Amino acid sequence: MTTPIAVTIAGSDSGGGAGIQADLKTFSALGVYGASVIAALTAQNTRGVTGIHDVPPDFVSAQIDAVFSDLAVNAVKIGMLSNPRTIAAVAAGLQKYKQEKIVLDPVMVAASGDRLLVPEAVETLRKSLIPQALVITPNLPEAAALLEGPLAQTETEMREQGEKLLALGARAVLIKGGHGHGAESVDFLIEPTAVVRLASERIATRNTHGTGCTLSSAIAAGLAKGLDLADSVRQAKAYVTAAIAASETLKIGHGHGPVHHFHAWWTPPA
Repeated sequence: MTTPIAVTIAGSDSGGGAGIQADLKTFSALGVYGASVIAALTAQNTRGVTGIHDVPPDFVSAQIDAVFSDLAVNAVKIGMLSNPRTIAAVAAGLQKYKQEKIVLDPVMVAASGDRLLVPEAVETLRKSLIPQALVITPNLPEAAALLEGPLAQTETEMREQGEKLLALGARAVLIKGGHGHGAESVDFLIEPTAVVRLASERIATRNTHGTGCTLSSAIAAGLAKGLDLADSVRQAKAYVTAAIAASETLKIGHGHGPVHHFHAWWTPPA
């Protein structure tokens, strides 16, 4: 039996709660070997982002060549890519290595509200990467930004925006309702032939740092293990919900704390 392998292509979070660090923790927690391609360095913590240093696109390409020429990669998660040249390098690399199980999290804004993607990169994302993705996983603000439209306020509007995003070329869209209101946190998995409503209890906590990164990498982990997309999404949502519920047991930083990626493995001392 081969070892399932997933690769994250994203930015590094110096605070450890999001980005590459969250992705690798998620892969490990779900029984998948994780490798990484670092596209940017960030100076950030639970309070916010104070600096972004882009990795030169040719070095991003060099990392892709190093990883994909050696490892038998089963799935790819893409997170923060902050400029058009980096997006183009990643798109070219994934085409070169014929990757199909691609989970694209169009990271634009951190939980703290800090913008992580320059405006001119959005069009490159639409044209170069979205058409390669098996699934894209925007939250409500990201969906609105990609469509240059208003924030969805109802489940009907969420579905409508998801269907418009599907028309951009992705094979599926998971539009996430974590920024919404109400007792339930509702997501919609929208494919050309089916729509699945996924609901979980909305958990009252400020510890939401890295939830989007964690969800998308959990989906990639499921795909790497051979699950189909719908089952990968269901597994991922259950994992993230439990990680958020356990986040209050961690005492990390003074702002938006991280979710507890290893909630099934260890509990911090009281």
